[in-house]
Amino acid sequence: MFHIFTVIGARPQFVKAAVVSLAIKRLGRGIIKESIIHTGQHYDYSMSGIFFKELNIPRPIDNLNVGSFSHGKQTGIMLERLERVFIRDHPDMVLVYGDTNSTLAATLAAAKLHIPVAHVEAGMRSFNKLMPEELNRVAVDHMSDILFCSSDASVKNLRREGIPDKNNGKCCVVLNVGDVMVDALKFFYSYAEKRSKILAKLNLKPRNYYLVTVHRAENTDSLEKLKVIFKSLNIIAEKGSCVVIPMHPRTLSALKRLGMKNFSKNMRIIGPVSYFDMLLLEKNAAGIFTDSGGVQKEAYIFRVPAITLRTETEWVETVKSGWNTLVPINEKAIMLAFDKMARFKRDSLRVTSNIYGDGKASGRIAGFFQKYFITTVKIKPGLG
Repeated sequence: MFHIFTVIGARPQFVKAAVVSLAIKRLGRGIIKESIIHTGQHYDYSMSGIFFKELNIPRPIDNLNVGSFSHGKQTGIMLERLERVFIRDHPDMVLVYGDTNSTLAATLAAAKLHIPVAHVEAGMRSFNKLMPEELNRVAVDHMSDILFCSSDASVKNLRREGIPDKNNGKCCVVLNVGDVMVDALKFFYSYAEKRSKILAKLNLKPRNYYLVTVHRAENTDSLEKLKVIFKSLNIIAEKGSCVVIPMHPRTLSALKRLGMKNFSKNMRIIGPVSYFDMLLLEKNAAGIFTDSGGVQKEAYIFRVPAITLRTETEWVETVKSGWNTLVPINEKAIMLAFDKMARFKRDSLRVTSNIYGDGKASGRIAGFFQKYFITTVKIKPGLG
């Protein structure tokens, strides 16, 4: 039996891991055992614990309870604690997702212990090295052994960076398997429709409100940017549009420092919502404002127009498709983008096949692991 350790710590990773874990359980029976380690990067129950309940993810064998610190301190604590777990349990592979500090720490710990690393969502690039996520992506990809890409663009990014590179004695495997987020939306949306009452609870009608998610450090750590964003959203609300904002704890804390609190009655500021609630809110929105890479992609998959409150994105395909617009943080640009989005005709864009795959990425990942471990079983220490 081969043992994969999946390391997750942030909200989007719980969702992606859920569908991949189900596929591993289905295809890897008798060959692969998966154990989950939760770093505790998102430590609020509404931001993490609820996912294990709603999505039926196997309970973590370890919760490192790291919590929130500066990038260096948080990554360092994770690295030390993950190294201890890896040395104790000797996993055959470490599986990581995305671009968080949890992803970087797990990859560093595994690579230094010569444990193979598989990276889901490899090859994403915003080409902005001021973003900590971009630094994490590049470092993780260059240390990983198996790189599961979401699109052709991601594969091309890795090729440009010399991955795989046989000259350094390490030949990586690069595969475009599609995006596991498509799998998750297909799998979980039917559950969301049955279980979520968020639209009725908030008295919202489909296509009659705008959804907002703001949590990126580049926006929340800049009080000037955050003030412009919320001032613009308030103007939109004062003109009669309903604006719904599930508030990230980091954003709420920054707003308190700004002293911003007297918003329009059409600004519906609520706490973090469950994954199922978020799916309903996204799918039925007239449009979405976000700085989240995951939400940009979900908006595209749901065919909901999005305004990304950033000057670049790792999901360039969504912009090229016409469903996503990058907007710098200034009031005039945001208002112009909103006016364009309010007039957006969903039927005006020709919808072709999904650029992020067919919703079978998790099966391809699990199938690869099955073949990988079967072919390496003869050379595994202590076997054969």
